[in-house]
This record gives sequence, structure tokens and C-alpha cells, in this order.
Amino acid sequence: MSGAIVIWDEPGDNPDNVAHIAEHGLTPEEVEEVLLDDANPEAVSRSSGRPCKFGWTSTGKHIVVVFEVIDRDPLMVYPVSAYEVEP
Repeated sequence: MSGAIVIWDEPGDNPDNVAHIAEHGLTPEEVEEVLLDDANPEAVSRSSGRPCKFGWTSTGKHIVVVFEVIDRDPLMVYPVSAYEVEP
């Protein structure tokens, strides 16, 4: 997924994925680190059925990023949620 375009909402948008991940103590940079690293495993969220990726941030957090694929050519993804999880 490296090279994918990550779509972030503008502040105040509804929904606002930047504000949502901030509620979980994460930044867009941390989310992109995990989302765009091809070495991180991809799975399917049990609660939403959306794709997700697990991985470590450079700040030492193990997180899951739940996302939607918006387009495949070029690859564009929209982070829906992200939060810390046990490794």
C-alpha cells in the first residue's frame, strides 16, 4: 500500500477522520506510518467488515487502522478509525 494517497478530512468536516483519530491519541502521521508500510499485516475488522492494518508507530504505539479503499487507480484510502491495541 506504499504510495497510496491517504485522504484526510478538513477540520470541522462531518465526518472528520483527523479529529476522530485524535480522540484516540493518534496523529495522521502515526496512522500513515502503519497504513502505508507494506510489511504490516492486513486483516478485516470484526466490527465493521472494513479492511484494517496493524503495526507499530515510530512513537512506540501498536495500533490498528481501519480504512476504506476509495479508488484503486490510483490507490486512494480513507482512514475511518485508528486506535491502540495489544500486540
